[in-house]
Amino acid sequence: MTAPLDKLGAPPARLKRSQASLFGGIACGIGVAILTVLLLGEASPANLAIGILVGAALAVWVRLADL
Repeated sequence: MTAPLDKLGAPPARLKRSQASLFGGIACGIGVAILTVLLLGEASPANLAIGILVGAALAVWVRLADL
């Protein structure tokens, strides 16, 4: 068994995200965008933009947080 300190000089390992993370992020983003527009009341262009921005932010967060 190797000691934990032996890995200090090793190159950083690349983490691979799963495809489920991608689909989950997209699904959550779409759902949040729809719910945001529904909660704001009317589908004006400003409310649609807010919904899309909030949904996109959550989709990116879900995708990056799911390692």
